[in-house]
Amino acid sequence: MTQSLPLADKPTRHRYLIMLMIFVCVAITFLDRSNISITAPAMRKDLGFDTVHMGWILSAFGWTYAFCQIPSGWLVDRIRPRYFYPLILIAWSVATACLGLAGTFIALFALRVLIGALEAPSYMINNLVVTSWFPDRERAGAIGFYTSAQFLGLAFAQPLLLWLIAAHGWRAVFYTTGIGGAAWGLVWLACYRAPRESRANAAELELIETGGGIVNLGTADANKQARKLNWADLGTVFKYRKLWGVYIGQFAVTSCQWFFLTWFPTYLITFRHLSMLKSPLYIALPFIAAFFGTQLAGFTSDQILRRGYSLGTARKLPIICGLLLSSSIVGANFVDRPEYVIAFMCLAFFANGMASIGWSLISSVAPRRLIGLTGGTFNFISNLSGIATPLVIGYLAAGGNFAPGLTYIATVSLMGALAYILMIGKLERVE
Repeated sequence: MTQSLPLADKPTRHRYLIMLMIFVCVAITFLDRSNISITAPAMRKDLGFDTVHMGWILSAFGWTYAFCQIPSGWLVDRIRPRYFYPLILIAWSVATACLGLAGTFIALFALRVLIGALEAPSYMINNLVVTSWFPDRERAGAIGFYTSAQFLGLAFAQPLLLWLIAAHGWRAVFYTTGIGGAAWGLVWLACYRAPRESRANAAELELIETGGGIVNLGTADANKQARKLNWADLGTVFKYRKLWGVYIGQFAVTSCQWFFLTWFPTYLITFRHLSMLKSPLYIALPFIAAFFGTQLAGFTSDQILRRGYSLGTARKLPIICGLLLSSSIVGANFVDRPEYVIAFMCLAFFANGMASIGWSLISSVAPRRLIGLTGGTFNFISNLSGIATPLVIGYLAAGGNFAPGLTYIATVSLMGALAYILMIGKLERVE
């Protein structure tokens, strides 16, 4: 019979509290980047925008979010997440609240551009924090858990926001989400600490470090070591085929996400002619499906690794399967009943959730001192889809037909699966 360890020698579980804190951050992040999609039908009617103008407004976030990724990655390697995260979170929340005051195309476009720039470092901070707090065998599960917040938060929040629009108008959405985000920024500042500065005991720190976690990330000492950046570092994150496979695959994943974050409510209400009464449930269901897909992928990936399979198999298999299955979104073009349309949407977004653990590969392939910069490049290329998807679908749907737009999403998903299959090879860190 084995003897239990004294309580002081057992690892604490402070890392799970950190995972929960990131979960809330991600929910707020995605709510603030997608809340405009919920207001779009009412906003178009109130301000008189057509689908092309609305496409530009919906894409505005993506321009600065994508192009600020690489400089943001450089900053993430230098500014401690305890201070950097609340700074940007509060700033973009204020800008979100200001959307409620805007009444012109230029004002809405400019504010969305600003929000995109301020949100740019967020996912790299998440990745840095989880890399410092979790060993390899738990990291995909942690990433899957907090990534699922983007779907679960929207699944429950979007119906509430639709009710808010009906009761108080579309401007109230931006006031509400802006104030909530700013409040959470203060909570992060008060509560977050790096592993060695936290209440985690020595046993938990040892479990993390011996398991592949980099516990000094996000500390003052690590930030000093990261200041030596040169053009060779930038070349490093662009020159490897392995990294390009991950970048292209994630572009495909986020292309599908951006359809749901921008045009999906308009697709249901304008193209499928669903009533506002039925729309909240139909909008929520695909996001709930994506939540379960992400949870399944994260924890299944860790289980595959624990059973002795290679890291590459454990991380890539759920993503490849998810991308292949995401192409099922094209099936909505061949059915008319709303229930069948939503069934295809749920299947495609469930699969997209499965493919949404790409950050777990960045934790495994990025150079140790360039995790922020590699993550910035990864997010830059992948979130070019935040520009492309709203614009492409806006122009394709200019005649009132969304079918070509869904075909575009399906095609990009298949291309992403091929990038994972043909370009990444053995999953190992670039040094």
